[in-house]
Amino acid sequence: MNILVTLDQNYFPQLQVMLTSLKMNNPGEQFSLYLLHNHLPEPMLEAVDKWCGQAGYGFFPVQMDEELFRSAPASSRYPVEMYYRLLAAWMLPEDLDRMIYLDPDTLVINPLRPLWETNMTGWLFGAAAHTGKTEFANDMNRLRLRVEHDYYNSGVLLMDLKLGRQEILPEKIFQHVEEHRMELVLPDQDLLNALYGERIFPLDDALWNYDARNYNNYLMRSSGKCNVKWVMENTGILHFCGKAKPWKPGYIYRFGMLYQHYMQLAMRDWGQEG
Repeated sequence: MNILVTLDQNYFPQLQVMLTSLKMNNPGEQFSLYLLHNHLPEPMLEAVDKWCGQAGYGFFPVQMDEELFRSAPASSRYPVEMYYRLLAAWMLPEDLDRMIYLDPDTLVINPLRPLWETNMTGWLFGAAAHTGKTEFANDMNRLRLRVEHDYYNSGVLLMDLKLGRQEILPEKIFQHVEEHRMELVLPDQDLLNALYGERIFPLDDALWNYDARNYNNYLMRSSGKCNVKWVMENTGILHFCGKAKPWKPGYIYRFGMLYQHYMQLAMRDWGQEG
């Protein structure tokens, strides 16, 4: 299975936690980790390379192709990193056809094989929309972007890279940013929805992009089925969306303790304990 991550050095500790959870909950699986970055410090790249070697995974860091982004609108609000996941098909080796993209603020708590084997023939991406408590925001985002489909979260994506190389044009993305600068609230996510929302295969968010803030809503929507036991046995990916993060003080949501547990495991896993 191919896993893609993009990050700057500020999210490196979270990458370590996510990778530890991936390894622990996918025993016997072989992964190839692709990391798109813009001058990530060499010691961090070396640490990931060492960890992947010990885990039996392939590691393929990809330095940003600055030429590709020479004409890209960019600023402090719109850093070039926002384009990475959308343009992954152009930045990754051409022999790759399928990829799972994961935000570093996720935990993988069950096997990813069912996601990897999802049949999304003919679709550019597989992604989940967060509804329930966020239904109002979902409606507002549809109105804001003038689209009729759900507003998909870009933190977990199943990618058809072969189709992406045919359909995703860098200049079209850059042009959209130039023309809609004032409308972009969550730039990379807005671009995904505005340009490619009709080409997204809907994934079940309770399984593949569980919004860790919204336990009560998942429980209510499922008539009590999706309790903590169900989540621990069935959810593949927990996503710690929003500004509140479980590695920061004062996190109040239900799965914060679970994240803290994986933080401790990651310290051991990456040889940082003590």
